[in-house]
Amino acid sequence: MSYLDALSHMWMILFAIALGFVADRLGYMGGEFNTKLTKLLLNLGLPCMIVSAVLTSENLPGLQDILNILLVAVVFYALAFAAAFLLPLVLRPPKKEIGTYRFVFSFTNIGFVGYPVVGSLFGSDCVFYAAVLALPFNLLLYTLGPVMLSGGKGGKLSWKGVFSPCMLASLAALIVALTHLRFPAPVVESLDFIGDMSIPLALMLLGSILAALPLGQMLGSPKMWLLTALRLLAMPALLYVALSALQVDELLRNIAVVQMGLPVATNGVLLAMQYGGDTDSMAQGTFLTTVVSLATIPLVASLIL
Repeated sequence: MSYLDALSHMWMILFAIALGFVADRLGYMGGEFNTKLTKLLLNLGLPCMIVSAVLTSENLPGLQDILNILLVAVVFYALAFAAAFLLPLVLRPPKKEIGTYRFVFSFTNIGFVGYPVVGSLFGSDCVFYAAVLALPFNLLLYTLGPVMLSGGKGGKLSWKGVFSPCMLASLAALIVALTHLRFPAPVVESLDFIGDMSIPLALMLLGSILAALPLGQMLGSPKMWLLTALRLLAMPALLYVALSALQVDELLRNIAVVQMGLPVATNGVLLAMQYGGDTDSMAQGTFLTTVVSLATIPLVASLIL
C-alpha cells in the first residue's frame, strides 16, 4: 500500500462527512433519527467493530511484545491526559467546550485512519502495533471519554459507563489478544460485517451535525485552530522526545509518534450526543483535525523516518 493509498482513507472520511451533510440538508437525517442512530452505534455497531478488529487480525503478537507495546501506551496516554488537563487551563476555552478540548488531546483516530497509515509507512506486518495500542484506547475512551465530555455538567464515572457495551467489548478484545483465542469463521465474519458499518454511519452523523451550524461556526474559532495545531504537531513532537529519552525501540517509537499525530477520534461526536457534551464544538474539532491532518501526517512522517 502506498502512502497515497493511506491518505485515500482520509478522503473517504471527508466524503462520508459530506454525504451526511447533504443528507441532513435533504431531510434524511437530523433530530430524532440522529439520536437513535447514536444509540445504535454505541450499543451494537461499535462493540462488534472492537471485537472483530482483534478476531480478524492475522498476526497477533506474543505476550512479551504486547507488554512492551502497552508500556509505550502508558507513556502515550500519560502525556495525552496531562495535556488534556493542563492545556485547557492555558487556552481558556468557553466552559462548555472544555470537555471537547480535553477529548481532542486525549483520543486520536487510531483505528480507521491509524491502521492504514501505519501499514503504508512501516509495512503490513506492523499493523499489530497499532492494534495493541488501540486496546487501552478503547478501555479509556468509553470510561473517561464520557466523563470529559460531560465535565461541565457534573458528569462523573458511573457503573453504567464502565459496563457499557463498548467497554465490555474492549475487555473481550484484550482477552482475545492476550490468549489468542479463535472463534468459528461465521461468528468472526458476522461481527466484522456489522462492525464495518459503524465508521461510515458515525461519519455521516458528524456531517449531519455540521449541517446545522453556520459556515463560520463550522470552521471553528482561532482557539480551535490553535487546538488543532497542538494536537497534530506539538503532541507528536513531545512524545518523540519522551520515548527517545526512555530509549524505546526505534520502530515502536516511530509508530507511536505517527499515531499521536492523527486526527481526533470520530467517536467523540457520538459520546457528546449520548452524555450531554457540547456536540457542536466536538464536531468542529473532529472536522478540523481531519482536514488539517491531510497535510500534517506526511510532515510528521517525513521528520521521523
